[in-house]
Amino acid sequence: MSKSSGKVGKWRWVKWIFILPILLFLVVQLYFFLQIWWWVGHNPSMTSFMRQQQAALQEKNPKANIQQMWVPYNRISNNLKRAIIASEDANFSEHEGVDWEAMQKAYEKNTKKKKVVSGGSTITQQLAKNLFLSGSRSYLRKGEELIITFMLESLMDKERIFEIYLNVVEFGTGTFGAEAAARHYYGVSAANLSAVQAAKLAVMLPNPRYFDKHRDSNYLARRTGVILRRMGSADLP
Repeated sequence: MSKSSGKVGKWRWVKWIFILPILLFLVVQLYFFLQIWWWVGHNPSMTSFMRQQQAALQEKNPKANIQQMWVPYNRISNNLKRAIIASEDANFSEHEGVDWEAMQKAYEKNTKKKKVVSGGSTITQQLAKNLFLSGSRSYLRKGEELIITFMLESLMDKERIFEIYLNVVEFGTGTFGAEAAARHYYGVSAANLSAVQAAKLAVMLPNPRYFDKHRDSNYLARRTGVILRRMGSADLP
């Protein structure tokens, strides 16, 4: 074998080392895109985050299952919709999936703490994470989250995004979605949540498993009052 042919063969392998990861990345993005397209008219049965939490529960109890019941958008109390927007994403109806100002503040906070402690995520970004990704925090995962977020905003209207979010978001240990949460905490349907009940559920979202065990914390009570006052100005999609 000549030196020139050896160099050509080596160069081909080098090219594939770069090309294969790119192809794999594109295939994964196509899968996400097609899945989101399907969910425009069909409801997700399980999300990535639900599967992870169910697996964690079953490590302790093989018979354990998550609690989740799908209900349409119009059967979820407007109190809960307003409370979640007021608590999690005040500009949800206006932005295109990302609140860049909130992300900048989160970046500054993370830089100061020298670790990822805040994401500045919108409702759409949270949905992207819940549908496909893990709960880990890294800038690589954040980048994938942004790509999925733009797919969601491109294929779905705000009401559909919010409907899916309300049905899959975690509200406590093994408790997902508004209907399961309403029954778990208050013994009522999601349609019948009062303003106070809805505000308290919304406040639990950033750390639901902790607040599931600490329902009478002073922070939860104070923050619930704040969200109650903000609910009136929350714009629904």
